[in-house]
Amino acid sequence: MNPSTALARVLVDELARCGLTEAVVAPGSRSTPLALALVAHDGIRVHVRVDERSASFLALGLARASRAPVAVVCTSGTAAANFHPAVMEADESGVPLLVLTADRPPELRGTGANQTTDQIGLYGGAVRMFTEVGTPDPVPGMVAYWRSLAGRAWTSARGGRPGPVHLNVAFRDPLTPDGGEEPSWPESLHGRPDGGPWTARPPRAPEPAPFELPDVERGVIVCGDGDYDPVPFLALSELTGWPLLAEPTSNARRSGAVSTYRQLLASPRFAHEHTPELVVSVGRPNLSRQVLSYLRRAQRHVVVTADEVGDPASRLANAYSDPARTATDVVAAVAPPAGTEHGAPASTGWSHSWQRAENAARAALDAVLDSEEALSEPRLARDLVSHLAPGSLLFAGSSMPIRDLDSTMRARCGVRLLGNRGVSGIDGTVSTAVGAALSHQRSEQGRAFALLGDLAMIHDQNGLLIGPGEPRPDLAVVVVNNDGGGIFSGLEQAGHPDFERVFGTPHGISMERIAAVSDLPYTRLEWAGDLSKALMGEGLRIIEVCTSRAAGADLRRRLQAAVDEALDALP
Repeated sequence: MNPSTALARVLVDELARCGLTEAVVAPGSRSTPLALALVAHDGIRVHVRVDERSASFLALGLARASRAPVAVVCTSGTAAANFHPAVMEADESGVPLLVLTADRPPELRGTGANQTTDQIGLYGGAVRMFTEVGTPDPVPGMVAYWRSLAGRAWTSARGGRPGPVHLNVAFRDPLTPDGGEEPSWPESLHGRPDGGPWTARPPRAPEPAPFELPDVERGVIVCGDGDYDPVPFLALSELTGWPLLAEPTSNARRSGAVSTYRQLLASPRFAHEHTPELVVSVGRPNLSRQVLSYLRRAQRHVVVTADEVGDPASRLANAYSDPARTATDVVAAVAPPAGTEHGAPASTGWSHSWQRAENAARAALDAVLDSEEALSEPRLARDLVSHLAPGSLLFAGSSMPIRDLDSTMRARCGVRLLGNRGVSGIDGTVSTAVGAALSHQRSEQGRAFALLGDLAMIHDQNGLLIGPGEPRPDLAVVVVNNDGGGIFSGLEQAGHPDFERVFGTPHGISMERIAAVSDLPYTRLEWAGDLSKALMGEGLRIIEVCTSRAAGADLRRRLQAAVDEALDALP
């Protein structure tokens, strides 16, 4: 067995022993040993994509939905650079990713050899661990090195602060199996005889002692984006009477949460009258300017780290989010104020005030949205979530789709919402949604849907190109097509004379044309009453909703005005 094949087979076998079940491969010559080792392993499902950027975001979606590390493999050169956006997103959003880049051996580097560049530390500080694996040689000690390295990589990817790990693997020719067997090696290539990993990992660290929260009436709980259990924060809200403000991808917008907080906090009078004594935040609360402004008004801001495993000190040092720089306390866990742990649900003037405002705002929003049967972007977001069956997955694109969900989504249980909220880019959105859907359906949890903007679709339409032998998702991709960048219509750039060309970026492309290129079923949806029918079907498919950017901006202003009017009418 040649050295390159031996190294690849040992790495793949050890990663599988650690728990690897999914891998994504982008084709290339130098990565041949890894690709062949992965497809030969019975316990690993392999996905192949031509575009490296799409491949890396597919792996990101698989890992995000499964909460387990996924390997992504590429050849040397620019292929590795195309992984960088997904690595950045995995870093910021805490998604475990095993990035395996093949490389030329040292003797070919810096010589002008074809398809060679400096891949050492390519992703900088965005990875939890980087190792230049080194060239494989048939000498004693190699197997222990490779297997222990694979275990370290796995542990680093899913540790106290999950994220990407980069192994740069240099391969010499020959790159394909030569028919030789293990006896040519000075030691056995096999792992532990019991089938377990080379190095047993310690059990989960004990839960940290919770921080007892102060006993105040005017408290607020903010649940930002993140993969954490929202139930303790919903229970805290019920016990204390503190309103819970939940971004969609926190998956905490359930019964009892304030669904209209975005409009409430945008009302100057309401925000002034509801200055909090205490804010407890968890996850990454960075979706709305209103919440960031509200955090700055808090007398005290307790930030709870959202990671579930690892050393508490490490979590506190590295993993907390404080975008407004208002944190007064950073803790690993919280406990309700003394005397409330086993008490009845709290009912205070503060909680009643928030609930009255929520009821009035919710009625005002729904009345405006329901006044027309034609689908607007905000109504599509609200109705789409309401129509999904329990157990469904919804992947939300960045820019306006996630913000429209935040603005209009009612509180509900049973739907899991995901999005690339780490760096919040639109690149790789389709591929991430495909990966999330594949993982979601592998565990038989239900159907999958995505709500994306037209620019996100155009930016990553390669994510729809799936080879005939590849696993395919049951995924309905709902695309809002307003012929450009709708998010800028509500920002200060909108008044610039060159706005349309530089920020609006009209493209004139119908999603029907993209569906035709990808050979996918296509539906155009115009009326709210037809949404349920449009969502029916199987396999990967596109549903297009054409809207106007100007009309959407005007509707959002009218929604806020309606809420302001409803709040003014309250006693």
